[in-house]
Amino acid sequence: MSSDDVRLDWQRSDRIGISEAIWGLHKSVDQIVAILEAFAVKDQPALVTRVDEAKAQAVLQRCNPELVRFEARARCLTSGTPPTLRPELGTVTVLSGGTSDLPVAAEAQLALHWHGIDSGLLLDVGVAGLHRLMEQLPKLQQSSVLIACAGMEGALPTVLAGLLPQPVIGVPVSVGYGVSAGGRAALDGMLASCAPGLVVVNIDNGYGAAMAALRMLQRRD
Repeated sequence: MSSDDVRLDWQRSDRIGISEAIWGLHKSVDQIVAILEAFAVKDQPALVTRVDEAKAQAVLQRCNPELVRFEARARCLTSGTPPTLRPELGTVTVLSGGTSDLPVAAEAQLALHWHGIDSGLLLDVGVAGLHRLMEQLPKLQQSSVLIACAGMEGALPTVLAGLLPQPVIGVPVSVGYGVSAGGRAALDGMLASCAPGLVVVNIDNGYGAAMAALRMLQRRD
């Protein structure tokens, strides 16, 4: 497969303000390399999500190490230079109930960074130790949008949406025992939330949450 075989949506950014990201989980090393080459030819930054360590190393062996990097905690490959931050759009804080939610939270933060959005990461503020979250409320009030990643019963986004006025985007995470059912319990809990206005994306969809936040910020601007 060569870069000539790749048909990417180069007009997406002009059309909706979101650059095309590449889903890496089900793509081969050859496919990812060809896609990265296509982005390089266009001189555009690239983001490839859901790439494990072994696949990432195989891709890196075939790419320019000065251009392509593996962001291990977010499980993403990036290529090129991210856009300049646009502070006029506002800021996003990505929260997680626990450190086990980090890969999903880091994916969201990286996707925001790759679209020029200033974002922070706040870990281990789950409801099992609610005082940890309450201590952060003054800081969180300064953010334009909040993204809350949580597994188990997924209560963190509901608590945030009941305490703060900003848009809150809930991301159910596939972390938890037994009836957590790979994130389904968290998803159902967030969808059934009694906190008005809570937005929920699919299980482990940190990238999708980041793009929802981006759309909110762009319309707000």
